[in-house]
Amino acid sequence: MKLKNYLCPQQLKRSGMDYFFAHLFEAFHLPLKNPVLVFSLLLFIILLSPIILRKIKIPAIIGLIISGVIIGPHGFGLIGPEHMKAEGSIKLFSTIGLLYIMFMAGLELDMNEFKKYLKKSITFGGLTFFVPILLGFPLCYYGLGLSQTASWLTASMFATHTLVAYPIVSKFGLTKNKAVAITIGGTILTDTAVLIILAVITSSAQGKLDGAFWLRLITSLSIFSIIMFFLIPKVARWFFRKLDSEKSSQYIFVLSIVFFSAFLAEVAGVEHIIGAFVAGLVLNRLIPHNSILMNRVEFIGSSLFIPFFLIFVGMVVDYKVFFTGTWPLIIAGVLTTFAIFSKWLAAFLTQKIFKMTNTERQIIFGLSTSHAAATLAIIMVGFQNKILDINIVNGTVLLILFTCMVASFVTENAGKRLLIELAEKGDDDQTETRLRNKHLLVYMNELKGNESLLDFALMVSDPKVINPISVVSVYPNNEDAERMIRKSRKSLEEIVRHFSGHEAKINTIATIDHNLSSGISRVSKELVTDIVVLNDNRKTNLLKRIVGDDRDHLLDVCDKTIFFCQFDKPFVSHNKIIVVAPPMAELESSFALWVERLIRLGKELNIKLELYATAATYERWQKVSEANKIAIVIKSIEIEEIDDFFLLNQKKSDSDLLIFCSARNGGISYASGIDSFPSKLEKAFPENDTIIIYPSQSIVENMFGNYEDIDVSAITKGVEAIQKIGKEVGSIFKKGN
Repeated sequence: MKLKNYLCPQQLKRSGMDYFFAHLFEAFHLPLKNPVLVFSLLLFIILLSPIILRKIKIPAIIGLIISGVIIGPHGFGLIGPEHMKAEGSIKLFSTIGLLYIMFMAGLELDMNEFKKYLKKSITFGGLTFFVPILLGFPLCYYGLGLSQTASWLTASMFATHTLVAYPIVSKFGLTKNKAVAITIGGTILTDTAVLIILAVITSSAQGKLDGAFWLRLITSLSIFSIIMFFLIPKVARWFFRKLDSEKSSQYIFVLSIVFFSAFLAEVAGVEHIIGAFVAGLVLNRLIPHNSILMNRVEFIGSSLFIPFFLIFVGMVVDYKVFFTGTWPLIIAGVLTTFAIFSKWLAAFLTQKIFKMTNTERQIIFGLSTSHAAATLAIIMVGFQNKILDINIVNGTVLLILFTCMVASFVTENAGKRLLIELAEKGDDDQTETRLRNKHLLVYMNELKGNESLLDFALMVSDPKVINPISVVSVYPNNEDAERMIRKSRKSLEEIVRHFSGHEAKINTIATIDHNLSSGISRVSKELVTDIVVLNDNRKTNLLKRIVGDDRDHLLDVCDKTIFFCQFDKPFVSHNKIIVVAPPMAELESSFALWVERLIRLGKELNIKLELYATAATYERWQKVSEANKIAIVIKSIEIEEIDDFFLLNQKKSDSDLLIFCSARNGGISYASGIDSFPSKLEKAFPENDTIIIYPSQSIVENMFGNYEDIDVSAITKGVEAIQKIGKEVGSIFKKGN
């Protein structure tokens, strides 16, 4: 027998312990090899660095970059260079993070604001492109002694920038600010120009800059544009329409579009970040900003992918080369100083041209001064093609670290000051609807068939409100009341799960009452609700038309603004919102309340809105829009009576969302014939989704309640009949004209 079979228990125990410690030593040997351990380390950094640095008032972005310097191959070496190669996991996640930043910039871009500030964006893009290049070329050529090709390449590196500080303005809710919109527009313009210059210089260095190169570049970019702006929107619209309730599938589809677009951009001859940004622009119209899908896109990106990119930026930094001599330090100092100065100068000139505030200039400067991925791409391409030497590469890496730090500090401080300035500008006249409670009650007894109603409630709610929505289920007060309440808990859990992908808080209430209308009215008062939203049933039989239905009863007992909604199509399929309002609708006390909600709906769907109303109503509508600082394209079509809407004979699409503001009997905008307008709307447009709005009205006790022998109903009906006959005669003359 072999000797190992005669080992004593102590020897066996000792050998097992040695094996354990040897295995443990191998697992923690630097640099770390185990991908699970590397991933765990990065997750702990993402978790702890913002928490620790928040106490000493250092932006989280800086903490992630510094953490990358510490754990990288040039720091303590916890992570080796093999993980940073093209096939490494960290490189993969950092690339995803960079694409995510550019995608979010395009997705959160307010297209109306972008169009509004397009000229300013072009001006800033031109300044932030030409100022660094025109001043940087002589600096590199005469000051640093670089060749002509190397000087142009390095100067183009000064022009580009990465929106590393964009998560800061996103956190502050300033993504729709004028300065941010101008910077993002200018960023995509200058980065596109710089990356095209990179392709030109590279081809020139390789001796391939000929007519075939330009033909290939123009052709590939044209094909890329056709695919992205014509084919992808149709595919995305079809997908969202077919899988409207599958939120997880929608998120995977969005990621697929982002990375496929990045790949197409590389095939077209430009950098992948351009493709990611274009994907954001394409999906901007199809993903409402205040939706569950948008919340998931932002959450996963800011929690995982973007921090990986910031850590990777820090891991690239090799601070040891700056202790080998003075020349690398001089190059690094010159490059960093000029990069920061040139971006500040471009922001300063933009401020002076458009007469912006100092804080807005600092926002522009903070967002545009950080250099990262695009800068690295330019320098590494120049180094690989032997256009630039290692000193320029090391100086550029230090430039990336310092500019990212400066950008983070400047943007953080300027963002806080801008929020304070915006708050100080607001006054009572400009906050017409902000001081209201803004609580919305949604009635439903189950989730099935009401998913669109919940999505609608999210889109019309102010994201700044802490508790914007309550879902209420009402059951009859009979012998089955307790059983139905217990059964409703399962339905309420499904509703909560549906909302779980959104940060908005939701209250769920199950209650009993003598009837549906009384329950909704009572709960709306208990919750101090300002708007009630519920599904409307178009199938009304003859008996209900004679004796009245739940809609009439609810209007009698509930004095809140009520939205009767009929949604049969996904919101992504709507191309336009058409609103019809009666004369003097602007004089109702709750006018600003429901108008604000509709403006938010148009803003979230990013579609045009047509208003059929009087000039006075449109003027008040504009004031509500300005007071809430919500920019939306509104086309006003003036009408004298609501029936004029049908006389215009304009072709309406089945994809239009029709909204009619009705009025309660006794309201200032109430007129004879207004009660029959919803049925006319249904007959004329049976395939369209509709919303019927009844503005709130205080229920006042009948002043003649003590005199039972007084009945004015006959007189009222006679007056209404005369008015109706007069309107019919008037409509005949209008048709004749």
